This record gives sequence, structure tokens and C-alpha cells, in this order.
Amino acid sequence: MKKIIGRFSNKQILLIILSVIVGVCAGLGAVGVRQLIRWITEISFGGYERFLEVLKTLPASRKILAPAIGGLIVGPIIYFFAKEAKGHGVPEVMLAVLMKDGKIRPRVAFVKAIASAISIGSGGSVGREGPIVQIGASLGSTVGQYFNLERRDIQTLVACGAAGGIAAAFNAPIAGALFSVEIILGDFGVAALSPIIISSVISTIVARHFEGNLVAFMVPPYTLNSPFELMPYTLLGLVAGLVAVLFIVTLYYFEEVFENSRIPEYVQPMIGGLVVGLMGLYFPFVYGVGYESINGALHNQWPLYILLLMIPMKILATSITLGSGGSGGVFAPSLFLGAATGGAIGIITHLVFPQAASAGAYALVGMGAVVAAATQAPITAIIIIFELTQNYRVIAPLMFTCIISTLIASAIKRESIYTLKLKLKGIELVEGREESILKQIKIDSVIKDGIFFYVHQNLKYIIDTVLSTNQSVFPVLDQAKKLVGILTLNNIKSIFYEKEMLAELVIAEDIALDPVFLTEESNLQEAMDIEGRYSIEEIPVVKDKNSMDYRGVVFIHDVINLYNFEIKKRELALAVITRKKFKDVTQGLNLGEGMRLMEIKVPSSFTGKNLKDLAIRNRYSLEVLIVKRGKKTFIPDAETQFLNGDRIVVVGRYEDIRRFKKEQNV
Repeated sequence: MKKIIGRFSNKQILLIILSVIVGVCAGLGAVGVRQLIRWITEISFGGYERFLEVLKTLPASRKILAPAIGGLIVGPIIYFFAKEAKGHGVPEVMLAVLMKDGKIRPRVAFVKAIASAISIGSGGSVGREGPIVQIGASLGSTVGQYFNLERRDIQTLVACGAAGGIAAAFNAPIAGALFSVEIILGDFGVAALSPIIISSVISTIVARHFEGNLVAFMVPPYTLNSPFELMPYTLLGLVAGLVAVLFIVTLYYFEEVFENSRIPEYVQPMIGGLVVGLMGLYFPFVYGVGYESINGALHNQWPLYILLLMIPMKILATSITLGSGGSGGVFAPSLFLGAATGGAIGIITHLVFPQAASAGAYALVGMGAVVAAATQAPITAIIIIFELTQNYRVIAPLMFTCIISTLIASAIKRESIYTLKLKLKGIELVEGREESILKQIKIDSVIKDGIFFYVHQNLKYIIDTVLSTNQSVFPVLDQAKKLVGILTLNNIKSIFYEKEMLAELVIAEDIALDPVFLTEESNLQEAMDIEGRYSIEEIPVVKDKNSMDYRGVVFIHDVINLYNFEIKKRELALAVITRKKFKDVTQGLNLGEGMRLMEIKVPSSFTGKNLKDLAIRNRYSLEVLIVKRGKKTFIPDAETQFLNGDRIVVVGRYEDIRRFKKEQNV
């Protein structure tokens, strides 16, 4: 592969070529999954087209047993072949980009395709978009790994695959590209965006070649009949935000219920399928992807009471399907909930204000509003609906409603339906970074002496000193070694050119800028915030804000290096959580170079205390990777409190682990 790569002098050209390959693969993957779903639906229920009509002709036993049998098949497939295929897929892709250098096992694409097709085709109340995204991302990662690309390039190809998945799913290339940069990468840089756009377009073309200009929804004509309609659209934004939050909370509640259950993990999807089958017997709208039900809402086919029932029933059915371990996405259920919510508000609005747009128009805007609130990605939601309608008139109320729903949802719950899954594993994201790592580490671990100047030292001495160092920010101290200001390289250069003749007369005090600093209690997140705000590579540290006693300098490159080390440590923690071979590490696992991985019972003296209070890293030179609490396994942060019965997995030198066990009597 290196010979092939070597032929391309411009890495960007290689990425563009590979993005075309990934786009083709993602498009074929999307077409293949849709065809699999069609086949399995026909096998399970005897028909695919006009699905709701087909259900009326089936005996009750078949409606109940089809989802249960589907779950019975899916459970072992996921459990034994690729646990990453469990659930809705997008958080797993985000996790791979964030903490695994974009690397996804090649088998995930195949297992996800089979498991999702069976889950959806047998009646599971989930969407097909999430699986298509994960399949495309897995294919992108496989291509990147095959060509032995660098970490950032593999991540870009993962995003290319995800973009291709969304684009092919909705026949919406712009939305596919924006989905990847807004949700998967959180990066709008041109270097990443160019191949993503190309992959998205290619995937759409491939899907169109095999399936024609596929239209997911039959969208009604749209008009905004009166500016006063912004009032009911405001109400729609508020309700859509609340519905999205209810969906998120319910979904993760059922995930926790099944996670803490004593039922074997590979049997749980059958239980979930049986419950969904019973629900579908009396309310068939909950089966499958639900596109036919969405189209019905768009064309005013359902009465108000049906639309109102759709909301709680779909939330329950999807939450049970995914919580029990089924495989499928949350995008289509979000669209379903939005159509039902918007359709209901549209009917009520039309009764009060007959001149208003049809209920179908409100259903259309509601689809975007719930997706925006659930994913906290309003740009993607707006563009998807716009590409579905090709109607510019929908943009104004759509943007207005999506922003309101997103603000409501984010005000109530900070995490989106995707990032909450990561947070429950102990991972918090902010602007593409893993926030909890940066917040967890105190600044004293990276403080260095650094070069500083006293207030009385002259410009000539300062210039001579600066020329002999790579440091670019210099603390200015008074005689008591208290921080009174800073000098920056740019500041020094500009002053020197203006006052070259007075170089021996101008002193540091004359040219110092106001101090920018951290305290000993600050953490790495605060250091990165200051770096972003002031664009400085070194930051002075003082004892506290009141005393301003100088302690040293923090170099941002040291912060980044420490962050990268912590990311590698988290990767090991995730391996412990997800890989079967690491399930039992009570006897320890030799990692080489004198390092050992071991699971230890939490000492009784630790109960009620957190990692910050215990300072295990400082006292024993051990890193706590994960906490096991019953069936729940997660990555702890500094504030994680230990409970009686907890177990921890630590990594460190064998002698340090022995010392810890001896002193703590475990």
C-alpha cells in the first residue's frame, strides 16, 4: 500500500480518490440494506408495499411472533460477532472518531447490515438511517486502514462513509455532508469537507442509479399563508423540543433497565420484540421504519387522536427495541415523532385559524424540529427537510421552528440523543474534544519553571533573552515574585521597532500587558479555553487570584501531549469494556514493559469518596480506567463517587498494584 500512496505527491488528491471509492461503497451499502429490509419484511409479514394494509390481513399470532423471532435471531448475531452493531450506530461512529483514531472493525459493516435488516424487517420500531451511517463509516474506516493512512485521514474517510450513508438514505447529498461535519467530526475545515462532499454526492448518484430518484416521503405543497402563523410554529417548536427530550430520556431509561436485567444479553432482543409485537397488535403504526405512517401525517390521513397516540407509542416501541439490544437507528423515529407532533398541532391550528396552512405542512416542519432537537444539529435537520421538499418557502418557518426546538431541548438536557450515550460511558464532548479528560487533570501536572522578567529589567536585556528561547509568552513579576503582567513575542517586537534607541531605558513594567493566568487549582480545560481566547502558547500560573504568587508556566503543547496520552488510556479502557478477551482481568493482564492491567475490588474506605479526593494517581502511580457497578461499566471522571460493591480496573506497574492492594487490604 505504501507504494500506491507514494505515487500521490499530494495527499489531498489521494483522499479525494479514496472518498470516491467510499462514496460508491456507501451507496451500494445503502441500496443493499434497503433491499435486505424489503426481503425480510416480505418473509416476516408477507408484504412490503402498503404495509399497514398488509397487517390487517394477518393473524394476531404472526404480528406478535415476527418481532420476537427477529429479536431471537439478532441477539446472538450481535453478542457473538460484533457488539458495536447493537443500538443506533451513530454514537459508536463518534466514539471511533474520537478515541479509536477512526478505526472500526471491518466485520461491523456486515454484522450491522444483517442485524438491522432483521430488526427492521421483522417489525422492530427503529430506523434504517443510523445503520446505513454506521455501515458507510465502517467501510470508510476499512478503506483507510487498508491503505495504512494516518489517523486524521482515516477519520475523514469515516466521515465520508457516514455522509454517504445519510445522502443515499434521503437522496440528500448536502444534508449528508453537513451531518458528517456537524455531528460526526464537529469540524467545518475545507480539508475534511471537500472529500466528504464528494463522497456524499457519489453515494447519492450510486443509490439513484440502482433505485431511481428515490423519494423517501411524498411531501405536500407548502405555503406560509400568513405571518401570524409564526405563533403556532412557535408552539410547535416548544412542543417538539419537549417531545425530543422525552424520547431521549425514555430511550436511555430502557437501555439502563435492560442493562441491569439478569436476562442474558443475547436473549433480551427477543423480549423487546415480543413487547413491540403486542403493542403492534393494537397499534400497528409502531412497526418498522414508519415511513408510510409519516406520509399519512403529511397528507392529513390520520385523525387527531391517532396522531396524539403515535407520540407515546412510538417513543415506547423504539425505546424498547433499542434498549433490549435491537439494531436500528433513531433518525426515522425522530421524523415519525415530528410528523405526528406537527400534524396534531396543524389540525388544532387549522380548527382555530382556517386560513392557516394544512396540517401536513406543520407535520413537515415538525419532522425537522424534532430531529433538530433530538440530535442538537439544527443545520442538518433544516437542510434535510429542504432537500426533501425542494421548496424555498418552507425555509423560514422551518429554520424558526428548528432553532426554537433545539434551544428548548438543549436548555432541558445538554446532551443530544447521540452524545448522551457517550456521556453514560464517561465521555463528554465539547467542540470535538473529550471534555471530561481536560477537566479531570489539574494544571500542576504540567507546570514548568519557564522564563520570566522582573519589572525593572530593560528592553535590551529582554530582547537578548527572548532570542535565546522558543518561549513566546513571558510573565512579568515584581520584587516579591507576584505576577503583574505578561510580555508576548509580538508585543516585544513591535515595541523594539518603535523604541530601538531607548532599548536600555524602557523596562518591562513600561510595556507589560495585563496579566493572563491560571491558578494552581485550574484544570487543563481552563488552559485550553485561555489558549483559544487569547491565542497564546504559554500561560503563567499563580498560587491563587488573591495572592498572585508566581508558580511557573504551562506550555500548551504539554497540555496537548498529556491529553493525547489520556486518550490512549481511554482507548485501553474501552477495550476492557468492549472486548470479550478482557472480560475477566481479576488475575491481571501483562501489558509489557512492566505494566499490568488488573481488576480490583474497591476498598471499603473508598465508599462515598471520589477520585479527586483519593488522588490514586498521585499516591500509587495507578490509573483507574473503568468502574464496574453491577452490570454497568463506565469510565469515571474526577467527581465519580465510589459505592459499596464497586470494582475498578487499574493499569500501572505490578509493584504499585501490589502496594495498593497491601495498603488497602484488598
